[in-house]
Amino acid sequence: MMKSSAHLMRAMRNISKSLNYKNKRFYGAASQGDHIFRQLFDIRTFTYTYLIADKTSKDAVLIDPVLEQTDRDESILKQLGLNLIYAINTHVHADHVTGSGELKKRFRNCQSVISKASNAKADIHLENLNSLPFGSTALEARNTPGHTNGCMTFVWHDGEMAFTGDALLIRGCGRTDFQEGNSETLYNSVHSQILSLPKNWLLYPGHDYTGQSVTTVEEELINNPRLRQPIKDFVKFMEELKLPYPREIERALPLNMVCGLQ
Repeated sequence: MMKSSAHLMRAMRNISKSLNYKNKRFYGAASQGDHIFRQLFDIRTFTYTYLIADKTSKDAVLIDPVLEQTDRDESILKQLGLNLIYAINTHVHADHVTGSGELKKRFRNCQSVISKASNAKADIHLENLNSLPFGSTALEARNTPGHTNGCMTFVWHDGEMAFTGDALLIRGCGRTDFQEGNSETLYNSVHSQILSLPKNWLLYPGHDYTGQSVTTVEEELINNPRLRQPIKDFVKFMEELKLPYPREIERALPLNMVCGLQ
């Protein structure tokens, strides 16, 4: 976690530059074709939240909303005239409380969504390769356990991108030393379900601590110092990591098992 304010400001400048990058496809923020896409950031926990919406139906989904950012999310949705129908969690988070419960209070048609394998409370429990339709598009849910048993990556075929939660980070990956973590499982999940996508597809992580916002399948295959290693070396590396527990874990885990404050 970055500690100094100078380091934090540098990271935010880098994120701002990244979000201004222009691509023929969606990047940090876009309103093109039939869909709306926004990448949103919580500076306190370095968490990314993703908004995807269908322009015609106005149906929208949020991936990994943060409780403290509920006012922001509500404001954006209302400004754009969108109808939030799904608040999705990629897994049971340990570093922040999900905003899905509070969003359900504010948007009557909103349903909470999480993996069935998480054993967490939600309106909709997804299994591997289930489709979550909204408007004229859909997200494909892929089981990517290893960081937790209930981790899911959400693949958006129309946008040629995937939302990887904490399974795959930019040049890194989720930790495997708590919450049912397993390094070998994580390695296999990422390689079989994420890095097997087309090489030019965009990958959006659940967090970033270095000022980056997006990567591609090809970039991670070449440049990810952990996951480009053979599995034996990856497992050894993860076993040798000595990381402090998330400071929010005692508050976040119990609340996130019931999909936030409901």
